[in-house]
Amino acid sequence: MTELTYETLRDAVAGGAVALRSIMSLQPVDGDGGKVFPPTYAVANTAEHKYAVEERQIGSRVSTTVLLDSVASQANRAELALLEGWEADELEFPVPFVDFSGEEGVADVGRLTVLEAPHRLADAIFRDSLLDGTLFRLSDVGKAITDAQPRNAGAMFRYAPTGLLFGQWDSTGPKGGLGAKFQRAYVSEVVGLDAKIGTKVGSRIDPLQIERSAAVVYEHSDPEQRWTLERDQAAVEKGKPKMAGSDGRPAEINHGNIAPSIDGLAGGVTISSARQTTVISFAALRRLKFVDVSREAAVAARSAVAALGVAAIAYGYEMDLDLRSRCLLVPEHPLSAELVLRDGSEPQAVGIGRATSAELVERAAREAAAAGLGWATDEIRLVPAPKLVELLRRSREVSAREDVTEAA
Repeated sequence: MTELTYETLRDAVAGGAVALRSIMSLQPVDGDGGKVFPPTYAVANTAEHKYAVEERQIGSRVSTTVLLDSVASQANRAELALLEGWEADELEFPVPFVDFSGEEGVADVGRLTVLEAPHRLADAIFRDSLLDGTLFRLSDVGKAITDAQPRNAGAMFRYAPTGLLFGQWDSTGPKGGLGAKFQRAYVSEVVGLDAKIGTKVGSRIDPLQIERSAAVVYEHSDPEQRWTLERDQAAVEKGKPKMAGSDGRPAEINHGNIAPSIDGLAGGVTISSARQTTVISFAALRRLKFVDVSREAAVAARSAVAALGVAAIAYGYEMDLDLRSRCLLVPEHPLSAELVLRDGSEPQAVGIGRATSAELVERAAREAAAAGLGWATDEIRLVPAPKLVELLRRSREVSAREDVTEAA
């Protein structure tokens, strides 16, 4: 397999290929027959939560599949992979961030980057922060981002190229719902194949063996004491001592056995394998337009965004696919990728390891700059506006009070 070169990537982005894709076959870490736990989703207009199960055509057969990691979740993981490379000084590209480290009472938030904010550079956290003492949206950089459009994507490329890769909708900016929408060029998901839904069971053995009829437990009038067995120390509700939970059993304060039971829902799944499919759409990148630059510069800019996508795949491969509790997957083969050509011919296999992808990003950035469309090289550091800091402080105060109430 030939390692992907900048020239090959540039030619593919310029029109030689539709996309670059990587298809990985995965297995649960505990091996054949191991159970994995997918995410659950709320069922509209009910209190139910279910797995996302559907029939899919896989080659010549139909498989019952279950979603293990969504497109949005995979994008977040890819962003964290790029962040890891950026923080290791192996990948150099613009990463705006808001620095909370100097703010009293909220310094523990630390640095929040564009790769961690839910709505990327259009997020309210950036909107309500200051760049060189000016509210971000009123700064030169912020105004350029607000005015950026898919038909004029230069500012996004210069200050936040990952927004062009993972997509961004500027719905909370000055233009509201009319804010610019950049479609995803990077799409990935993980599904389990031949899914069989499992059964959830639960139980607890209390080492103290406290019987349910041992006593009636009351909520204590002092929240810090939580509970009491004495009626005269109990909190009062409607003129009566308030029992813990619904009936004052010791189990309501987590003492006592819980009898084994079968839930029947959300009990994990067994699968024949899992499949991670990642696509970088060159067709989507070709829709991005850059004003007052040459075609060479536009192709170079699109190639640089594509190179970041390649790095996201390569760096992501080296990060554990520990999707959530009891959903750890391992690859069945080395990382592989292929260019999907426009003429329908056999895809072209290419190597995209960590070192290769870092070299691609560096070369692509250099070529774009040489063509007159470089991205920002200076640090883009914001600090939270005082009103944002105060909002966060007040929120924490409310949360602390609620925690004390719940503990009671």
